[in-house]
Amino acid sequence: MSRYWQKKPLLIRQAVPGAQPPLDRSKLFALAAEEEVESRLIVQTGASASGEAGWKLSHGPFTRRQLPGLNKPGWTLLVQGLDLHVPAAHALLKQFRFVPDARMDDLMISYASDGGGVGPHYDSYDVFLLQVNGRRRWRIGELKDTSLQPDVPLKILSNFEPTEEWVLEPGDMLYLPPRWAHDGVAVGNDCMTCSIGFRVPEGTELARELLIRWMENMESPEKRRLYEDPRQPATGTPGQMPAALQDFAADAVARVLKDPAALNTALGEILTEPKPRVWFQAGEPLPDGVGVVLDARTRMVYDERSVYVNGESWRAAGKDARHLQQLANARTLDAAAVAQASEALRELLDQWAEDGWLHPQS
Repeated sequence: MSRYWQKKPLLIRQAVPGAQPPLDRSKLFALAAEEEVESRLIVQTGASASGEAGWKLSHGPFTRRQLPGLNKPGWTLLVQGLDLHVPAAHALLKQFRFVPDARMDDLMISYASDGGGVGPHYDSYDVFLLQVNGRRRWRIGELKDTSLQPDVPLKILSNFEPTEEWVLEPGDMLYLPPRWAHDGVAVGNDCMTCSIGFRVPEGTELARELLIRWMENMESPEKRRLYEDPRQPATGTPGQMPAALQDFAADAVARVLKDPAALNTALGEILTEPKPRVWFQAGEPLPDGVGVVLDARTRMVYDERSVYVNGESWRAAGKDARHLQQLANARTLDAAAVAQASEALRELLDQWAEDGWLHPQS
C-alpha cells in the first residue's frame, strides 16, 4: 500500500498460489443466462476499413446457444458482480479487505477464447487482475493520449503505447492504479481472469449525489428563518436581483454546510447503496442462541456516530456501537455478542434478518 497503491503498477507472481476459478465454465455460462446477473459479450469481428480490429458488444442475459463456440477465437464473456452470486467469489473478494470497504466495488470475471480481449483501454479505478485459469498476455503503459477509436461500441484507445509486457499464469496477479493503459489478450482457450475493482469517486459527481441525499434527509427547523427586507426602498429597477436576497441565500446554504454529521450521513448512505440489480431474499427473525453473518450483498460501513447499511443509517453508541462495528469489520458476530445486544439492537438485527441483509450463524 505504501509503495504501489495509487502510485504505480505491480506484477505479483503467484500472489495466490494454486488459484482456482470461483466456478467452472458451465456454471459461469449458466449464470450469464440469468436476468439478474449483469453480463456482456465482446466479439472481435475482423479488420475494419481503417485496418483496425472490429468489435461487437452485446448485453446479457445469454443462452448457451447465443455464445460462440469454445474453439472460436477472439471472444470474451464478462460477468459483473460475481461475488454477489458465488460464495467462492465472495470469499476471494474478502482477501482484498486490506482496502476499506467504502472503496470496494465488486469482482468481475472474464472468460475468453484464444485471442479474446476487450482492446487497449484505461479504467478510472484501481484494479487487481488475478489469473485463475489459462494464460493471458498483458501489455501496459502510461496513459499519454486518451483519444478513442471512432465508431466502435467499446472505449478502445487509438494510440496505445505499451512499455511493459507479461504473460500471467494461474495465481499471478497484476495491480493497476487508475488511468494506466492496458490490454489483455488470452493465450489459448479457457482463459479466466478475475478483476477486483474499487470505487474511485469523482468530485463533482459525488458532490451532486451528496447534496441530493442531504436535502432528502433535511428536516425543517421548528423556528423557520424567513427572508426579511423592511428597509427595501421603492425601486425603479424591479428586474435587478436584490443583493440582500443573494446574501440570505448564501447564508442559508452556509448554515446547512456547517453540519458535518449530516454530510457524513449522506456519504455513508451513498457508499452503501446497493446496485440496481441487487435484491435480497426475505428471511425470518433470528432464533435464540445464534450468531449472525452479513449477506454477501450487504454493504456496511461505520464512523464515530453511526452505522450505514444498504443505503440507510442508524445512530449507535456504547456497547451496541462496538458490536455493530465488529459486525462491519468481521462481517460476522458470534452468539455471545448477539446475546449481549440491547433490546433496541436485537430488534434491529431481527429486522435486518427479515430483510435478508444478514442470516443466522450457529
